[in-house]
Amino acid sequence: MTRMAIIAHGGAGADPKKATNIQSAVDAGGSKLTHGASALEVAVMVCAALEDDPSFNAGTGSVTRVDGSVLVDASVQTGDGRMGFVASMPETPNPVKVAAALLDEEMNGLAGVGARDWADERGFPRSEVTPRQSKGKKTSDTVGAIALDMQGRIAVATSTGGCSDRPPGRVGDVPLPGCGFWAESSIGIAATGIGEAITREMLCFRVHCQISQMGASMPEAFEEVISKRFDKKTDVGLIGINQHGETYAHANTNMPWAAWSSD
Repeated sequence: MTRMAIIAHGGAGADPKKATNIQSAVDAGGSKLTHGASALEVAVMVCAALEDDPSFNAGTGSVTRVDGSVLVDASVQTGDGRMGFVASMPETPNPVKVAAALLDEEMNGLAGVGARDWADERGFPRSEVTPRQSKGKKTSDTVGAIALDMQGRIAVATSTGGCSDRPPGRVGDVPLPGCGFWAESSIGIAATGIGEAITREMLCFRVHCQISQMGASMPEAFEEVISKRFDKKTDVGLIGINQHGETYAHANTNMPWAAWSSD
């Protein structure tokens, strides 16, 4: 039986004390895995639990854009190639659940009001998100979770409330495949930090290739890519699970995270 594992983060640059909140969500996910839940179910569950925690910039804890709006992004991908993502969605406390619902659709992604209309048609709750006060600072304390189940299936789920000093149409790395997330060949990667910098590097796909094609270990790939491609003024962090159920996290700043494994 495959070693089961979960890892989740609460954002690059976030308060390390938030790791306690993350551990609670991860431990609940571990209980589900041991009772036969799939990696997809658990990754989405853990991510949604962090969306429900107003201390994180995701879901209920999202910040406002420059016009005062609250717009959320999320993504889900499974190791068999399915993916779903939503961007700039209004009035959505759990966008990761909408992203997960796209996995079996012909389309991969939806944005804006159209994403919200599609969610309405499928019964996903619509409610106004009360914004968290960001105190004029850039926020990168978004959330992400990865799970590997007993069948060796892997899934990645990420979510963000965007950036407090950006316009309503801005899209960061979270909903962009290969940038804020990537899952393939029983290896899952999720990123956090300054979205534009992560996107320019196609960070998660780049790191995945280092591991799956070039034979680097996850610690080697994480540390090399972050140290060589990002300066210390640019917050960035990564979490991952490999095919052996080994978890790893690395950032060039504070990044609260937590993990669980079946041994």
